[in-house]
Amino acid sequence: MTDRATALREQGRDIISLSVGEPDFATPDHVIEAARAAMDAGQTKYTPVTGTMALKKAAALHFRRDLGIAADPANIIVTSGGKQALFEAIVATVSEGDEVIVPSPWWVSYPQMVRFAGGRVVPLRTHAHRGFRFEAGELESLITPRTNWVLLNSPGNPTGAVYPAEMLLALGEVMRRHLQVMALSDDIYAPLNYSDGPHATLANLCPDLADRICTVSGVSKSHAMTGFRIGVATGPGWLIDAMGTLQSNSTGNPSSVSQAAAVAAFEGPQDFLTDWREIFRQRRDLVVAGINAIPGLSTPVPDGAFYCFIDASDHMGRFGGDDTKLALHLLEHGVAVVAASAFGGKDGFRISFATDEATLTEAIHRIGKALA
Repeated sequence: MTDRATALREQGRDIISLSVGEPDFATPDHVIEAARAAMDAGQTKYTPVTGTMALKKAAALHFRRDLGIAADPANIIVTSGGKQALFEAIVATVSEGDEVIVPSPWWVSYPQMVRFAGGRVVPLRTHAHRGFRFEAGELESLITPRTNWVLLNSPGNPTGAVYPAEMLLALGEVMRRHLQVMALSDDIYAPLNYSDGPHATLANLCPDLADRICTVSGVSKSHAMTGFRIGVATGPGWLIDAMGTLQSNSTGNPSSVSQAAAVAAFEGPQDFLTDWREIFRQRRDLVVAGINAIPGLSTPVPDGAFYCFIDASDHMGRFGGDDTKLALHLLEHGVAVVAASAFGGKDGFRISFATDEATLTEAIHRIGKALA
C-alpha cells in the first residue's frame, strides 16, 4: 500500500499515507553526530559478525534499564534490524513440521518466517473486546508435543495491545508445564507504552525461564532510526551462538556506522522519549475519537505503539467481504491504509498515527467521506 501511495503521488495525486509503521520525528541530533563522527574516524570497515563490543555493552544497558533484563553482552547479538533477529531465532530452531503459536492479528512477517523454516503456524485468535490479549488457558490448549515457540509482541503491531504482568506470569506457568516451549518476545515498541506502570516483559518476570526466552529490541521505533537497520537480541548462549552462525553465513556484520549511532542512542539522553510518548498519546486519542465517530467503524484504545486496528464489519457487504477492496477504495479517496487480512485479521484495516494531527484529522475526514 505504501508503494501504491508513492506511485499515485508521483502521478500528482494527493495521498495521505497511514500505512507505514515509522515515527515521523527526526532522528535525535546526538545520534546523527555519532554516525558522522564514526565516519570521520574511519569506522567504515567490517566489525565482528555479531556486533561490536561497544554496542553489545550499550544494548546490555538498554535491556537492564528499559526492560529489566540482566543481559550479559556475551549473550547479545546485533542484527540488521529487529526483523533479522526474529528470523534468525526461528530459522535456527524450527524444523519441518514444528509448530509455532502466533497470536493474531499478527505482524505480517511472523507467519512467513515460520513457513520459510518449514514450521506450521498455529494462530491464537485475539479479539478487540478483550484488548487483543489472550488468556494463558487459550495458549495452553494449542500446545502439542511439536510446539517449540510462542511469539509475543507487546506493545503490538498491528493492534497496539500491551500484555500486563499478570498475563505474562500466567504464561510463564504454562511454559513450566511444557518444557519444550520457548518464547520469542518482540519488545521493539516497549518505549511507546501508554499504560500505567513499567513495561512488562517475560524474561524479567520469569528469570528461571531465561534459557527458553529470546527478547528482541532495537532503536528503530524508539529513536526514529528505521533506516539505520539495527536490532539487538538477548537469550540463552546456545541460541545466540546459532543465530550468529546464520548471520556469519548470510549478511555478515550490521553496518559499522549504524552500530556507532546505536551506541549513542542507547547510552545518550532518553528524556526526549517523554515528549514523543505524549505526542503519540494525543494523536492516538484524536484518531480513536475520530474513527469511532464514523458510522460503521470502531476501534479500541491501543495501549502502546502507534497503530489503530479498525473494525469495519458493517461496511464489508459493499466490498464482498474483501477488506483489500475496502483498502483500495479508501486509497482512491486519498488515504493509504493496510487491510486487516494482511495481519491475519479480517473485516477492517490498520492505520498508523505516526504523523501530525492536521494530517490525521484530514485523513479521518476522507475516510468518513469515502464510507458515507
